[in-house]
Amino acid sequence: MPEPTYLPRASARSLLRRRGVWLPSAVILGLLSLVLSMLYLGANNDPVGSAKDLPIALVNSDRGAEAAGERIELGAQIATQITGSAEMKDKVSWKKVDRRTADDLLARGKVFGALVIPEDFSASVAALAGPPQHEPHPPTMTVLTNPAAGSFGSGMAAEINQKVVATTSAQVGHGLTQELGRHADSADAGSPAAPGAAAQLMIADPVKATVEEGHPLGSHSGLGLSAFFYALVLVLCGMLGANVIHTQVDTALGYMANDKGPFRFVKPAQHMTRLHHFVVCSVLMVVLSMLTSALAMAGAVGVVGIDASHLGLLWIFGACATAAMGITALALLAAFGTPGPIVSMLVLIGLAIPSAGATIPLQALPDFYRFLAEFEPFRQVVDGVRSILYFGAQADAGLGRAWTMTAIGFAGSLVLGLGLTRLYDRKGLHRSALQPAGPRPQPDQRAGD
Repeated sequence: MPEPTYLPRASARSLLRRRGVWLPSAVILGLLSLVLSMLYLGANNDPVGSAKDLPIALVNSDRGAEAAGERIELGAQIATQITGSAEMKDKVSWKKVDRRTADDLLARGKVFGALVIPEDFSASVAALAGPPQHEPHPPTMTVLTNPAAGSFGSGMAAEINQKVVATTSAQVGHGLTQELGRHADSADAGSPAAPGAAAQLMIADPVKATVEEGHPLGSHSGLGLSAFFYALVLVLCGMLGANVIHTQVDTALGYMANDKGPFRFVKPAQHMTRLHHFVVCSVLMVVLSMLTSALAMAGAVGVVGIDASHLGLLWIFGACATAAMGITALALLAAFGTPGPIVSMLVLIGLAIPSAGATIPLQALPDFYRFLAEFEPFRQVVDGVRSILYFGAQADAGLGRAWTMTAIGFAGSLVLGLGLTRLYDRKGLHRSALQPAGPRPQPDQRAGD
């Protein structure tokens, strides 16, 4: 096919010399690189140092014991020391509850772990201070993890609990060593033999930690990360779907050419108001979100085989979340035009992922990201998916808030898109030139209509 002669030719060399080609690209790409690096690395730079009010359950089931004619309540003493620790005061929000309540908090994702002082704790410690035993029973404390609430947060809670156990063991061991020393000083020839070397080592570090999963997950749950990745799929389907739909509608109206490899098809341009354009794109987004949600679920559950229940609810929530993300992206496209995809990427991905609490818990993020988490949509989608996949779709495990914020986001974006496009139309800021009265051109049937 001969080259068209009615367009001036541009050489590659002259184009590369133009400041208007280099400068905008350099500014946009440079700012994106700077902002994204600050956002992502700033959120994950020091999660331990940023930790504030990390919720952990503390269960004291100790029944106490009699030792040397006195009543001892070591469990209550240790619980008081833990909650009053200056080192943990701002970092951890201890929830002093019974075991049943702790299990309920774990099952609703309200705590990242639990520390349990068992019923026989005081009795086990008192036995070590008594006559030497052939098989001494060391006192234990149970560390319960909760990867369903977030594997990183669960790991932080487990590390804190194990540190508490180590500190408690050192304090109890010091007390036992002093008590045995007093007994040895006052012992007579008929007293029982002193503890052997192995028993002395146990007495110096008597308290052991046993780690258990407080709210078990299936083996195909990605250690608690499958909810994050599923939510990411929904968000991307919404954002990318909005761009695809916007492009297809522009192509059908003749605003854009339809390039298929080396072949180029251009439809005759047809005028449509910005308002009607946004409405058409929004209808397509809502309807197609039901399809994309079904296929995302089919791929994740049917093909990959992730652990999932409440499939009907997972489908409808996924469709609503995808539609809300898509309408938000379409509203930003309508508001900003060509920069719209960059703005939607920053809003729905750049700001949203670091503040979602999906990998790093919200309680371990800097204050700026906790503020973003109050309204950024990704956090709401993660909470909803996590509740459906891991917590039996309980409303107070995050699903209730997810539904509320998704509805608010959908309605707010729809109002924004409708309002702005209506305003632009009233000011005559159309996306296409109005055609003079006369015969309408026939659509190009080669590209489909």
